[in-house]
Amino acid sequence: MTLRPHLFNLGRIGAGLVVADAIADLERAIATGSAVVTAPPGTGKTTFVPPLVANVLGGTGSGRVVVTQPRRVAVRAAARRIAQLAGSTLGGPVGFTVRGERTVSAATRIEIVTPGVLLRRLLADPALDGVDAVIVDEVHERSLDGDLLLGILAEVRALRDDFSLVAMSATLDADAFAELLGAAVVQVPSALHPLRIDYAPPAGSRLDARGVTRAFLDHVARVAVEAQAADRCDALVFVPSARDVDRVVSRIRDLTSAVDPLPLHGQLPAREQDRATSGREPGSGLPRFVVSTSLAESSLTVPGVRLVIDAGLSREVRRDQARDMSGLVTVSASRASAEQRAGRAARQGPGRVVRTYGEAEFAAFRPDVGPEIQSADLTDAALLLAGWGTPEARGLSMLTPPPEASMRQATATLESLGLITNDGRITPLGARIARMPITAREGRALLAAVGAVHAPTSASEDENEPGSARAIDTRSAAEIVAAMSSGVREPGGDLAALVRALRRGEPGSGRWRIEAKRLARLADGHGSVPTRERAGPSAEGADSAINKAPSSTAEVQEGDGAVPRGPAPTDDLSHAAGVVAALARPAWIARRASDGSRAYVFASGTRAALPEGSSLAGSEWIAACEVHRAEGRAADATGAVIRLAAAMHEQDALRIGGVRALRHTTVTERRVRVREERRVGAIVLSSTPARPQPDECAGAFEEHLRANGLRDLAWPEAATSLRRRLALLHRTLGDPWPDVSDGALVARLDEWLSADLRQPSLHNIDLVTALKRILPWPDAARLGALAPEHLAVPSGSSVRIEYPEDPDARPVVAVKLQEVFGLAETPRLADGRIPVQFHLLSPARRPLAVTDDLASFWNGPYQDVRKDMRGRYPKHPWPEDPWTAPATARTNRALRG
Repeated sequence: MTLRPHLFNLGRIGAGLVVADAIADLERAIATGSAVVTAPPGTGKTTFVPPLVANVLGGTGSGRVVVTQPRRVAVRAAARRIAQLAGSTLGGPVGFTVRGERTVSAATRIEIVTPGVLLRRLLADPALDGVDAVIVDEVHERSLDGDLLLGILAEVRALRDDFSLVAMSATLDADAFAELLGAAVVQVPSALHPLRIDYAPPAGSRLDARGVTRAFLDHVARVAVEAQAADRCDALVFVPSARDVDRVVSRIRDLTSAVDPLPLHGQLPAREQDRATSGREPGSGLPRFVVSTSLAESSLTVPGVRLVIDAGLSREVRRDQARDMSGLVTVSASRASAEQRAGRAARQGPGRVVRTYGEAEFAAFRPDVGPEIQSADLTDAALLLAGWGTPEARGLSMLTPPPEASMRQATATLESLGLITNDGRITPLGARIARMPITAREGRALLAAVGAVHAPTSASEDENEPGSARAIDTRSAAEIVAAMSSGVREPGGDLAALVRALRRGEPGSGRWRIEAKRLARLADGHGSVPTRERAGPSAEGADSAINKAPSSTAEVQEGDGAVPRGPAPTDDLSHAAGVVAALARPAWIARRASDGSRAYVFASGTRAALPEGSSLAGSEWIAACEVHRAEGRAADATGAVIRLAAAMHEQDALRIGGVRALRHTTVTERRVRVREERRVGAIVLSSTPARPQPDECAGAFEEHLRANGLRDLAWPEAATSLRRRLALLHRTLGDPWPDVSDGALVARLDEWLSADLRQPSLHNIDLVTALKRILPWPDAARLGALAPEHLAVPSGSSVRIEYPEDPDARPVVAVKLQEVFGLAETPRLADGRIPVQFHLLSPARRPLAVTDDLASFWNGPYQDVRKDMRGRYPKHPWPEDPWTAPATARTNRALRG
């Protein structure tokens, strides 16, 4: 077989790159089929390793080398750089694919993509036919898509001997990656040029309740301008969010005209991103100030930088599991992030970093950021895993398994949206959306809104009435979905008002229009599906919210909650916005808590408030799109504020949310109470009292007793005594005498009490009869002998034995001293193992002595008792010889008479 010639000139591409010095080690590792490459940022791994892999595999394969970069701007920058060094144009030997843009040809050997693009490609082509190798770059970031990709590609590698897999990391902690992939590790060391570290803390706080303070961003801009004036070089400024980038760029322009400030963040058009990352020719133009989010931290190299200004802040995902909310919050960066940012200044020569915070703050930073899978909303990941055939990641090797609670919530969401079945298998609709470049919720909303997928209406609608529901036009639906995902927000949180503002060309409209057109093309490319492929129930979170209450609920579904055929005919944008938002998140359909309130109750059971002054105030029903945690007045005491929502008509809320008729049971004051309710999830539409049925009583009481123990049972003295007698025998003799502790009895409710729980009250249960149901047979016949209720004493009386609750205490017989004259041997219970303890009483039934050894008492302490008591109680016998005196409960006169 004739070897193919190497396609890429590695000498030219690797000139001056540190990673090229490790070419021999890299070639050996790549030839084994899997490798982990660790190299600090700026060493050239992203530029050099892909053409090296293509050349190493050139003799054995003719397929592509696919390279993933975590962000679209990094994809384009890497493709442009490799093509430039290879002496080719984009779309030739080197191409790229990102959402909405693809530049490849039949001649392309290296294709650079985002992880999301490759994940969707894997669902359509699990074997990756025509691909010789995949290189996953920046795995140290531990993004959710990156972790999923590694787990899935490890399976592809196990099935294809001719497939190579390379993971590249900017940090040296490669052991976990090597173990997952069964790969050799190649470490590329890189000595930084001298790096000067300065600290310039602000006078005030960096953060307040609203996020980054304006004063701190002004401080960052001033420090940046002053540092650049001293160093006279290109600079890279790190701030947490796109809004912060724009603020700092604006302030730098106000402070100086001697530099060219350029923003860099994910919301910019590709042209502006490329301008910031392309560098400048030496000696030409003004010094560049690239103000960036974390985009430029590790996955992207900005050429020519010798100065870094670091705000020491990051935007990170935080998940509120109880409210089913995920959002980005601004927090202090990790030390690892701060060190990577600083290192950007010293990759190509001596550099300086100015940290706009104190050295003590840096020392207090977290060492590193955890994997995104631990805090992210897993809905889209769960859909992808179901599409791959590993629901909930079962059977898939992953660096970090998904948290069980988050995955359960994600699968419940997908099932409610009709995207997976109740056993986790992906539905045809789910498979379609999983292969589309769109989130699960937005994809379902888009297709349902435009009528590309539909399902039977709820039973409350007349399905025979023609035209009772009709699709929203594609353009409007696409514009609404694009606005929901745009990141642009209207102060009052009104989705329809936001769409109108974007239509007028207000800030953010350019990117929004591009996204809306893309979504419209997606919607137009997917026709209706047969009935068997239609979406399932959509009352997301309703059952789970109800089940959290301390009650039992029997459910009869009045409306099946399925995706309707579409909304009622309308050209009203506000109406359409409400329908689309509700289709995306049925669990966030919400009803006003009370007249005049900003607070809303969600179908999921949570609560949140509209912003003060919102144009949506007064709407009875809304569909929320974005909710953030908040405190104080802004949240109206709900703990959360609604950042984006749309008003809804009630009929749409009921149709999309799904109305359910419920019999809702609770236990209060030892009684079962039932209310017949109509609900949309946790939103109660109506509630009336009803008579409890026997099965409802049994179920409610069993649930209540299992949750709260047996304290609500009305324990009469006889039942308490029987239980304590049985407890004594169980402690002393063991089996077959039953354990009657709370835990044991609750565990055996079905055996002894269930038959008595079919009545509406706990007050009338015969607990003595109930407890006897668990007595062992035939041993139950010996209960009276082993643990009798009463003890016959010499006077002829039958005295009750008090069995104590304390397991270390003795059974007690409280009896007048005169009634046990002559009794020498202390009675014993439980086959003679437990002596009775006598509490000997005065004629007034006050304690005189406590003993479990009567013989010793008569022979000693009795005489002292006699001496003290005979004068106080002269009418009662106090003989000198208690051994021979007749035992009696009577007085001296009664005895003489």
